[in-house]
Amino acid sequence: MKKVKFIYNPFSGENLIINEIDKVIKIHQKEGYTIIPFRIDSDSDIHDAFNDIDSSFSYILIAGGDGTIDSVVNIMIEKNIDLPIGVIPVGTANDFAKLIGMTQDISDSCQKIIKSVPLPVDIGKINNKYFVNVASTGLFTDVSQKTDDNLKNTIGKLAYYLKGLEQLPNFRKLKVNITSKEMNYDGYMYLLLIFNGMTAGNFKLAPKSHITDGLLDVIIFKAVPIKELLPLFIRVIKGEHLDDPGVVHFKTNELLVHSTENIVTDIDGEKGPDFPLSIKCIHNGIKVLGIAEK
Repeated sequence: MKKVKFIYNPFSGENLIINEIDKVIKIHQKEGYTIIPFRIDSDSDIHDAFNDIDSSFSYILIAGGDGTIDSVVNIMIEKNIDLPIGVIPVGTANDFAKLIGMTQDISDSCQKIIKSVPLPVDIGKINNKYFVNVASTGLFTDVSQKTDDNLKNTIGKLAYYLKGLEQLPNFRKLKVNITSKEMNYDGYMYLLLIFNGMTAGNFKLAPKSHITDGLLDVIIFKAVPIKELLPLFIRVIKGEHLDDPGVVHFKTNELLVHSTENIVTDIDGEKGPDFPLSIKCIHNGIKVLGIAEK
């Protein structure tokens, strides 16, 4: 039988995958696959999930959120493992999974993956780390990092919003220098987002992004006067923010970011590297199953 390495995070989202493991195995077994599971937890090293990978494996199946996908992809690149990935979205936001058309219906996701052919998609690289959806820095970018997992599992995305409200007293403008072939920005901002995908926390902030064009979408929310923030937020909700004078948007395959501000970076909800940042698009960096061909 063909083998599938099944890496699952039992703590993602509302612990959904725990009661669905038998379904995952049953569906794959019916199609001639043997599931080889690996459970992510604090007492194990996720690198160990790849110790037995050889030519008998057909693909890597991931059940988790964007952070789990990032962890798997980074290790696969580190170990030169050239296998497709399939994603079962069981995290809180699942931005990457939604981008490629996966749903939280476990049976539907498994069938899509099994019946599909692998397609190459882009990934981002920030210094020595890789990301599938979005890298960010500025105000509120560490909200996910600071939000308790139990709270996220209990009230979902609302936990992020509550944690964001706690940080409002720290609201301030931030000095940043961003350089690329297409754009140089040397000034103040509130937030910088570098998208490989389209959404962050289910907000469609990069509607012009494509995961196969070899480019990243860079969005800078400039440090506009406070009175302009509400109209800008309304435009974000409507998806009209890219044309706002308070926003800088451009596409590039490479950029450099410098800042001396005491701010962190974030990669799909996990802590990113320190400044300076060298960010690139790796065209066709991974192969993904389950994407509907257009």
